[in-house]
Amino acid sequence: MPKQKTKRAAAKRFKITGTGKVKRNKAYRSHLLGKKSSKRKRHLRKPDLIDKADEKRIKALIPYGGR
Repeated sequence: MPKQKTKRAAAKRFKITGTGKVKRNKAYRSHLLGKKSSKRKRHLRKPDLIDKADEKRIKALIPYGGR
């Protein structure tokens, strides 16, 4: 069976954790930051996990763990 191709756009956005969950960065942190509070911007810095409902779909895009 041939190798699968990784979707490069997905590989740049998501990483698989050691326990097999999918990690992502939060949105709303790129521009128009003046109106957002420091607390809100600080919380947006931390990575987050993908919702369980979307996990299977994302993992199919990065079959080799997003390395």
